[in-house]
Amino acid sequence: MTTTLAGGRAARRQTMRRIRPRRSPAVPLLLAVGAGAVAVLWLWWSSTPAIADTTGRIVAAGRITGLLAGYLMALVVLQMARVPALERRVGSDRVARWHAMSGRYTVCLVIAHVFLIMWGYALQAGKSLGGIVQQTVTSVNTLPDMGKAAIGTGLLFVIALLSVGGIRRRLPYDGWYHVHLLTYAAVYLTFWHQITTGNEFAVEPSAKTFWYGLYGTVTALVLWYRVVTPVRLNLRHRMRVEAVVEETPGIVSVLIGGRRLHRMGAEAGQFFRWRFLAPGMRFSSHPYSLSAAPRPDMLRITVKAIGDHSSRLRELEPGTRVWAEGPYGALTAQRRSRGKVLLVAGGVGITPMRALFETLPGASGDITLLYRANSTQDLALWGELARIADERGARLMYAVNSPGGERPDISAESLQRKIPDIDRHDVFLCGPPGFAQSVYDALRGAGVPARRIHHESFEM
Repeated sequence: MTTTLAGGRAARRQTMRRIRPRRSPAVPLLLAVGAGAVAVLWLWWSSTPAIADTTGRIVAAGRITGLLAGYLMALVVLQMARVPALERRVGSDRVARWHAMSGRYTVCLVIAHVFLIMWGYALQAGKSLGGIVQQTVTSVNTLPDMGKAAIGTGLLFVIALLSVGGIRRRLPYDGWYHVHLLTYAAVYLTFWHQITTGNEFAVEPSAKTFWYGLYGTVTALVLWYRVVTPVRLNLRHRMRVEAVVEETPGIVSVLIGGRRLHRMGAEAGQFFRWRFLAPGMRFSSHPYSLSAAPRPDMLRITVKAIGDHSSRLRELEPGTRVWAEGPYGALTAQRRSRGKVLLVAGGVGITPMRALFETLPGASGDITLLYRANSTQDLALWGELARIADERGARLMYAVNSPGGERPDISAESLQRKIPDIDRHDVFLCGPPGFAQSVYDALRGAGVPARRIHHESFEM
């Protein structure tokens, strides 16, 4: 059994819109981050006297690594705040990569800070390099707020260890997610010693004001977008499960009803983080894309059973309350800059592509969808896709394994044969990481500029 969920008049109006590409604010944001780092360096430089000996240089190095670590900690938390300007304009996957990279740099700077500052303090106390451990214990016991900083630093190291690729892949998503939330506690605990023991904040009172402003702003954004906004959204729209339908073996669609859902601002190609208030699922929040254009009274997600949470979706009963956060993601029509578009989907990556296939602006012949699956039985939503292609005059292609298991050829040469003008297309791409990377390489080989290949991965 399959579902058919048409977007109605709103979806049809979407296909007639003019192409108005929206630029990503990523570059201005990165420049602003760089300017902040320069300001931190200036703060350190202006409050550092002339250094005449090795001990002074070591302490000064410990101070600058500590300041930069404190600055990056604020950015790490900001990247977790789910600010719409980041999530919907830059893209959730890109922000997640920034978060991971910032976290690695922060941990490295924290390690350097602790080692250098304790080494410098040990030398000032007449101890050798080997006295670092003893000096660390003394500092934690005597300096203000250092006990809290030690606990926070320990939490940061635990989070960093569990985020290492090999370990992260072995952990259940929910377990890793909830441990990751300890980042807030770690940042809170390490903040206070920066103010009470930081030489820069004692020498320059305006620096203390700036630091409070930085962390206060980030805290306000986290509370607003991660607490207040979701509460308002769910109280206003009161979503519930309307039906659960098996599309193909192992793939189900969940239809979610609610009040005035069109006022949520969701677009085709976006996703929500869903929490279903059913026994055993209340504490699990997972990102799933919309698999159809949003309707005023209905949203739909289509999910492949690849884990405990996704496997249990088929057991949901109609009437189950739904808690959602979003919408997130920048894989929308706003990315488009050309008249012709190729949509490439791998596996369950068809969900956002199906919604875009229905709603992307374009005349007959402008839109092409290439759907990769292991077999024809795995082509979820195929009936809907065929209907949309027929109604819109769009082109629908599939690539499945041969009866002998041979994988189809999706190379630069095969893409150019099937779509001779592919280098004049925008391309929207969604699928497993390995598939997405191979298709990206093929598209680049076929002459598609990187700026016109739009991809989001929700492996977060």
